[in-house]
Amino acid sequence: MRSTSDIVRKMVWGSEISHKEEKTRIAAVIAAKAKNGEVIGVGSGSTSYLTLCALAERRQREQLSLMAIPTSLEISMACWQLGIPVTTLNEYLPDWTFDGADEIDPRCNLIKGRGGAMFKEKLLIRSSPKVYILGDSSKRVERLGERFPVPVEIVPFTLSVVERSLSHLAPQGIELRMAEGKDGPVITENGNLILDVWFDQITSDLEKEIKSITGVVESGLFLDYTNVEAVYMEPK
Repeated sequence: MRSTSDIVRKMVWGSEISHKEEKTRIAAVIAAKAKNGEVIGVGSGSTSYLTLCALAERRQREQLSLMAIPTSLEISMACWQLGIPVTTLNEYLPDWTFDGADEIDPRCNLIKGRGGAMFKEKLLIRSSPKVYILGDSSKRVERLGERFPVPVEIVPFTLSVVERSLSHLAPQGIELRMAEGKDGPVITENGNLILDVWFDQITSDLEKEIKSITGVVESGLFLDYTNVEAVYMEPK
């Protein structure tokens, strides 16, 4: 017997969705790309959630066979709610992936991770032949780091070691990300902490330099990924 949770069935997105009209139009464009039998990687964030809803509508209307590889618990629960079967990278590789971003520069370099899921997002993006990054007008920047810091996921007991190593990269500031709705710091789905690191300049080697620090699990920098395409929908 199939188990259905009333809590999941009644679940709504946890925060007000900014630029919702733009994001809804982008969602329809991306959902139209799905083909029967595909396995699709699903990023985290509100734009990805709206796209997932549009995919669920197509799946229901056209009786498409689709599976999703989600990057976070909330997206997994949204898949359960919408009736989209979920799988993992241990079972399938995605035919393509869609995701959002916090910042997108003219060369399609990205800062991601405001939602804290950059490790699974990067793993999925690196596993996909094609990735669509969905951006409303607020995501465009001339240079990365204009509006947001670089999120860095770290193993908790390496905090002091990682902080010292990051300081050698000349950041403008390093902050431990604190939680909202609970006391203390944000804890990722991997049981780790997030440092938000501000840089005045983000060089082409910075992603590798951060990742090389012992104790760093992953960063929210995505530099020079050739499989990534930004998709924008300008406001009417």
